[in-house]
Amino acid sequence: MRFLFYIVALFAGATLSFEGGIYAELGKHIGKLETSFYNFFMGTIIIGLIWIFWGKGKLSYVMYAPKWSLIGGLLGGIYLTVIVISVPFVGVGVTMVSVMIGQLLMSMVIEHFGWLGSKKAKVNKEKIFAIVAMLIALILIN
Repeated sequence: MRFLFYIVALFAGATLSFEGGIYAELGKHIGKLETSFYNFFMGTIIIGLIWIFWGKGKLSYVMYAPKWSLIGGLLGGIYLTVIVISVPFVGVGVTMVSVMIGQLLMSMVIEHFGWLGSKKAKVNKEKIFAIVAMLIALILIN
């Protein structure tokens, strides 16, 4: 069953590369901030429709969630806008590998300290090697 989640995550990663390329092109035509707005506007409509028919949670409980947990929308906006700006300058590959390196580094820190409710997982030599390998990949594809 765990293997299925790896496949789904790989698919999600592939779609992010497409998204980066597509929105970089759209940004040339309508503007970078406008592209980010379009993405989140369309996403809101689509997820809103899915939520109306299949949502099981209680959106009104957002008032009781830890306030720090609401920052995800801001981070998503920053992420997408940086992608839209970066791809035309350095390309999809360099942008995505850079994003992955940032994700790996921060996930290692988060798990090392057990932040955000995550299970603690110490940084080890294998994880450091993975980061070094990704940095080498970044250099090689640049």
